[in-house]
Amino acid sequence: MVHREPLKGIFVPLVTPFTADGDIAIDALESLANQVLDEGATGLVALGTTGEPAALDSDEKRAVLDVCAAVCRARDATLIVGAGDNNTRTTAAALHALGSRPEVAAALVPVPYYTRPSEAGVLAHFTELAATSPVPLIIYHIPYRTARSLSAHTLRHIGLLPAVVAVKYAIGGIDADTIDLLGDLPPEFTVLAGDDQFFSPLLALGATGGILATAQLTTAPFVATAAAWAAANNTVARDLGAGLARVAAAAFREPNPTVIKAVLHAQGRIPAPDVRLPLLPAAPEVVEQTMKLLAELPQAHSAHPQSTRQPPHRTWCS
Repeated sequence: MVHREPLKGIFVPLVTPFTADGDIAIDALESLANQVLDEGATGLVALGTTGEPAALDSDEKRAVLDVCAAVCRARDATLIVGAGDNNTRTTAAALHALGSRPEVAAALVPVPYYTRPSEAGVLAHFTELAATSPVPLIIYHIPYRTARSLSAHTLRHIGLLPAVVAVKYAIGGIDADTIDLLGDLPPEFTVLAGDDQFFSPLLALGATGGILATAQLTTAPFVATAAAWAAANNTVARDLGAGLARVAAAAFREPNPTVIKAVLHAQGRIPAPDVRLPLLPAAPEVVEQTMKLLAELPQAHSAHPQSTRQPPHRTWCS
């Protein structure tokens, strides 16, 4: 049986940076991974939605995973990998393949999309996966992408399955099911905020962390927000969380990760802002607004000292 270990902290789903020629910018990916860990992130998410996995071929996915695994191994950080689709058998095969990588702490597996199974079908899907997966599972609950909502009752049943350790909770808000779920969680099952805009309120309700795309733009304030809620420093937590919510609202005005990539490029952290079709580049005014809100964030310092084991970060110019 897979060892269940509660997850907490800030996990950053990295973009897949490209060169001006359209190849994966391996050095930029490695540098970005180290930067977010330097600022206090608990771990990385490889091949999440933010990494554009649907636009990568198998060799490119392997290259991304190799980089993230190497960084997490060197830094003793947690590695989560996006895996699975709306087919139970192919998802099981993808999870089986992750079993050959000892660095993988968990797989982020979406609720089956497009086919829209019943809630009983979703439970059966994860029951099958949990019975055979060599790695722990994080349920990715994002109904505005999957077209399948899940009740707190169903999520509790999934959370009791062997190998299931958490849910990435991204329902686009906070509703009665959110309150119900967080008020009565299965043992060793945690909720990770998956909507950046609702990160701070979910922490206040009992979430233990988040998988947050905008945390790669500025990681330390997310870490500080989590620390402030944990310490019952509510005023600081609310102020930091409000600022981060404004940044998230701006960054997600256009499809993810278009704005995030443009901001990272403007910060000199990746060599190009490019995304792959069918995504289009972000509008300049949206990028400018996001950067303005980033600059207005309250100052925050990570509770974790910067590592001295890594080489200096590169800056890419164009």
